[in-house]
Amino acid sequence: MLGGDYALFGPWPAETVARLESLRGATWIRGNGERWTADPRQAPLPAVQEAARACAETLGPAVVARLATLPEEAVVDGVRFVHGSPGSDLIGLMPQPADDEQDLLADVRERRLVAGHTHLPFERTSAGGIALLNPGSVGMPFDGDVRAAYALLHDDGTVERRRVAYPHRDVATALRTRFDGAWTELVARRIETARIDPDRA
Repeated sequence: MLGGDYALFGPWPAETVARLESLRGATWIRGNGERWTADPRQAPLPAVQEAARACAETLGPAVVARLATLPEEAVVDGVRFVHGSPGSDLIGLMPQPADDEQDLLADVRERRLVAGHTHLPFERTSAGGIALLNPGSVGMPFDGDVRAAYALLHDDGTVERRRVAYPHRDVATALRTRFDGAWTELVARRIETARIDPDRA
């Protein structure tokens, strides 16, 4: 399962998508990154709009259009997968329950929900008994651990959360080298620190 935000903010957008397309049998869903890349005006800040335009130019119109039309969620083997939360690619579930969480999950009938978007890995059970999992982020975690984060769901229902070291400083350097713009330094620092606010790392 691929949970969205595949190419935006990375130094190798086209290469990343091509590598993911080589994964046989993978189910894809769309994140806000794909939506913003298709229409940068939807992005909330000028720097993010600039990054989305750069990503779209690198990917080309055919790939951008294909990614933008991916489904927003998928149910596989009784598990619902969303990018942010059911019905939204921007409202994410957090490691600690938010006041509106029960409302966000009101229509979920599956035993487990897997979400991303916040770049914060966690595993817990909602007040309504839904097993929640955020595997974290492969390319830009925000929990202070620079290693790539992902998870395996085993057939018996157990979850195996994994972290894998990768040359994150080289990735940040490549981003600064391959792209210009106000957004590159902020994103490079996020990759280097694994923090959404790198100045507080």
